[in-house]
Amino acid sequence: MIVVSTLLIGLAIFFAINQEDKGAKNASEETKKETTPSTTEPTKPSSSEPQIELTEIQMLVNKEHGLDEDYVPPDLIVPKIKFVYQTAEIKQMQRVAAESLEKMFEAAKQDGLPLAGVSGYRSYKTQKILYNNYVKRDGQEAADRYSAKPGHSEHMTGLTMDIAGYSGKCAASDCFHNTKEAQWLKDNAYKYGFILRYPPGKEEITGYKHESWHYRYVGEPLAKFIYEKQITLEEYYETYAKK
Repeated sequence: MIVVSTLLIGLAIFFAINQEDKGAKNASEETKKETTPSTTEPTKPSSSEPQIELTEIQMLVNKEHGLDEDYVPPDLIVPKIKFVYQTAEIKQMQRVAAESLEKMFEAAKQDGLPLAGVSGYRSYKTQKILYNNYVKRDGQEAADRYSAKPGHSEHMTGLTMDIAGYSGKCAASDCFHNTKEAQWLKDNAYKYGFILRYPPGKEEITGYKHESWHYRYVGEPLAKFIYEKQITLEEYYETYAKK
């Protein structure tokens, strides 16, 4: 866990997501979000789905399910990819996700669409700084549409990465949706165990607007199932996973 002063983290991270926030001042615009965490006990799949063993890697993290303040993901490393921003903390991911991310980035590069990482792991402290800044700027009602409360951000799992094109243009911004890179990710991320966590038309289910840049690692079997069914992680737990 990288120790950084609260002031430095606040300034660095707030700058790092500056483009991510451009749509946030108008609540009607397509803005971004983070995510809500949740600790889910390992469960067994129902008979209506492939044999998918659910572990902490598939934990459901959202507005209803949160992580403890002192939770730190295991085996955090920095994937060997290009990053848009250089803040040390947000470059990290759990090793299993980081290694799959590297493979996915290499595949995109081979297809002529090199990618860059924007924001991965965020600690409880970092999320608290971000969320409080948004609330002060836009009010809680607006902030809750695009930002997670501390302890309820999916970035805290170490299994999420916001992704941009290699140039960093449209990083964590609505304009990324119309890029070739975004389309490639939508069509291919599941092959590497990642899902588009906040797809369009699912805000009432996920609690957040569409984020074409936000990808969550859940492992290849579950990612393939979610992709083929065109559902969200919430819908998977609700419909297919035994409680």
